[in-house]
Amino acid sequence: MADGLLTERTQKRRWSALPVAARIAVLYVGARIVTTGFLLLAAALSGVGSRFGPDARIGDLMVGWDAQWYWFTAINGYPATLPLTATGAVAENQWAFMPVYAYLSSALGAVFGSWGAAAVVISLVAGYLACLVLYRMLRPAAAGESGSSRAAVDEQTAMWAVAFFASAPLAAMFQVGYAESLFLLWLFLALLLVQRRRYGWLYLLIPLMGFTRPGVLAFALFLGLFGISRWIRRRTEPLGVRETVHIVALSALAVVVGFAWQVIAGIVTGDSGAYLATELAWRRNWLAGGDSGFVPFDGFFRGAAFWFGSWGLGEVTGYVVLAVAVMAVAALLLFEPHVRRLGVELRLWIASYLGYLLVVFFPQSSLFRLLLPISPLWGAAAMPRSRVWRVGVLAACLLGQWWWIYNMYALGNTYWQIP
Repeated sequence: MADGLLTERTQKRRWSALPVAARIAVLYVGARIVTTGFLLLAAALSGVGSRFGPDARIGDLMVGWDAQWYWFTAINGYPATLPLTATGAVAENQWAFMPVYAYLSSALGAVFGSWGAAAVVISLVAGYLACLVLYRMLRPAAAGESGSSRAAVDEQTAMWAVAFFASAPLAAMFQVGYAESLFLLWLFLALLLVQRRRYGWLYLLIPLMGFTRPGVLAFALFLGLFGISRWIRRRTEPLGVRETVHIVALSALAVVVGFAWQVIAGIVTGDSGAYLATELAWRRNWLAGGDSGFVPFDGFFRGAAFWFGSWGLGEVTGYVVLAVAVMAVAALLLFEPHVRRLGVELRLWIASYLGYLLVVFFPQSSLFRLLLPISPLWGAAAMPRSRVWRVGVLAACLLGQWWWIYNMYALGNTYWQIP
């Protein structure tokens, strides 16, 4: 008994003696091995009804779905003339996919001899680096974040949060040809810089975010709300002219970058509505006439009516559930004690991003993937110190990961099973 306790303590000391980067690498590699096993099993279970067919290989899954669009973009660029469907509507095309990930994978592909291999390597490396930054975001202000309003988060909690993040239900995104992993790296770095009141590098990170994946307008909203918060708290944390100028300038930059792709698409195609028409082409897969025009909040309201009507529960029920869900999320961010301990910056980001989705998105199976940017919430999930709770959350993550991979890859061949 005593020998067992000594052995356990020795193992804990050895683990604690490892550099943080090494410990996170062990967690991340272990999580990727598990995900690889899930993807191999999904490939084996892929049948004639699957998008990938009965002879699917793990490599096919890694470069499936939207990865094919990034590859197609890297090879063919962006169309100067928008493709049309048989009915004359704008068809799905490359303008829905930002260029950074596609072309970065293409450049690295010259070294690897394969665009797909390079894309997966970028996702893997970016995912590991995002884990490192997430850890730093969740550590105490004593670790060097001058001025941050966060309460202290101990090292063990931060490490558990990283484990949840690396093993989350959507963790397969860390090893497939999607831009999510790279976007999360830029986003986490940007949030960390805001926490530490170091604004200089944000002038580079905001354009990188904006041209990697849609969502930088949510960051513009976040910076605006953050600026208001800083002004309100200026008595407890002085707000200087230099910081004010940075916040205003960066908010303006994020707005400009957020609309820049629409302008670029309009100039290249000669159609000012090219980008929005392209994005709405995907909605047409779900709703007849879904590309009739963009109206803020329309997607979620129509989605609530569509889904609850399809389930036989009635459109009114859908509207009620949507309203209750919005109020529940607001209450969570405002009052839940573990979430409050994340600090003002992360809570404002989560609120801004969810508000952005509410304005622009039509809820469907891709919603799970689009929720990845609120991953700092894993810090709140890791705060309860009960080992049963933490192991239970990790088990739920892995179970959810398999469920998602099985549906999106082993079975995925319908509009209901799109990553």
